[in-house]
Amino acid sequence: MRLTILGGGGFRVPLVYRALLDDPGRAVSEVVLHDTDPRRVAVIAGVLERLAQGHPAPVPVRIADGLDEALEGAGFVFSAIRVGGTSGRIRDERIPLSEGVLGQETVGAGGVLYGLRTIPVALHIAERVAALAPDAWVINFTNPAGMVTEAMSQVLGDRVIGICDSPVGLVRRAARAAGADPAALADPGRAGYDYVGLNHLGWLRSLTLDGTDLLPGLLADEDALGSFEEGRLFGADWLRTLGALPNEYLHYYYFRRETLDSVRDTRETRGEFLDQQQGSFFERAAAADGPEAVYALWERTRLEREETYMAHSREASGGWQRDAHDLEGGGYDRVALALMHGILADTGTRLILNVRNGTTVPQLAPDAIVETVCEVGAQGARPLPCAPLREDQLGLMLQVKAVERATVEAALFKDCDAALRALALHPLVDSPTVAARILERAAEGA
Repeated sequence: MRLTILGGGGFRVPLVYRALLDDPGRAVSEVVLHDTDPRRVAVIAGVLERLAQGHPAPVPVRIADGLDEALEGAGFVFSAIRVGGTSGRIRDERIPLSEGVLGQETVGAGGVLYGLRTIPVALHIAERVAALAPDAWVINFTNPAGMVTEAMSQVLGDRVIGICDSPVGLVRRAARAAGADPAALADPGRAGYDYVGLNHLGWLRSLTLDGTDLLPGLLADEDALGSFEEGRLFGADWLRTLGALPNEYLHYYYFRRETLDSVRDTRETRGEFLDQQQGSFFERAAAADGPEAVYALWERTRLEREETYMAHSREASGGWQRDAHDLEGGGYDRVALALMHGILADTGTRLILNVRNGTTVPQLAPDAIVETVCEVGAQGARPLPCAPLREDQLGLMLQVKAVERATVEAALFKDCDAALRALALHPLVDSPTVAARILERAAEGA
């Protein structure tokens, strides 16, 4: 079975390939890379070459000349594109910050700007998949994952599924902090969890093992809450008040002032850091002497990237270093592999995915993309029923979903009113006047 990776020159592609090499099922017979940047994809192909060295049965890798060639014959398509590159991300961050609101890749004004730029390209990809590989499954990594998946689903229906590593990371860390083996979570006969929301906006509301909900005991244990990332990020008092464990990105909503203060006058945004870091990596890697040197450089750069993840939010919550087991990288690659196996083998695997809502959250439209626990089989991913949302959770979901759907509408129809509505109604943008200025500056390329 052929796996096509769009955005094949992406820095995290080697994590996917490494997972494929370690996969005992070996469902993939060929990996096809496609990227709009020939130099980047050539460098990443060199990293994959090093990973394959010495492996008894390496997965062949090929670089496609164009999008259509990459898609033809694909069984699965991983979409991990970055429209506008890191320079676009920098503008998404800096323009809102200059107007006194949060600039972040997927949250707030920055996420809306990124979505407006990305959705037209994602829709074109969806249309080419429908034409050239109608039986393929598209696994979407491209951010903002919720709204991009929602846009692509208008063409591909349920054959596009969005994934993110944040929810599974939260569940594993919570299980470990509660004294449970995270591996036990893979057994639906023993374990269950209730997670629901939107991409980068969700809550873990129960975590059950052998019939016992571990979450109340975890929330009552001060030391246990201080032992993992979300506990340190949000603080024990606030987590007990919420009665749930929020996705790490909810820190931008719950601690808006603190986070904004930590980045308002920053010398270097996350986008600027990655632009410099990745630019240096690809430049040095292109001149490196052989796959071994390229791989060593990639591994050092990857570790630095993981160590600095969400640095501003950690600074706003007291400053602390990430745990060693959170620096391994990946997470989303393992979710993608589990999703692929679940479809191919019809296993009934349970994963947290971005899929059409159906009746999971009755207050949302059936075709709205939500992030929740799904059962995966030959027919794709089916969202499982969940407990009713509390008013505060539902209210935030409804408002942000309105923003996402307005962003999709604006990108599809070049509707300026929809774009203004998307920005102005976001909880992290507090003024239609500010929203209009952000849109104007983004259109000018400021």
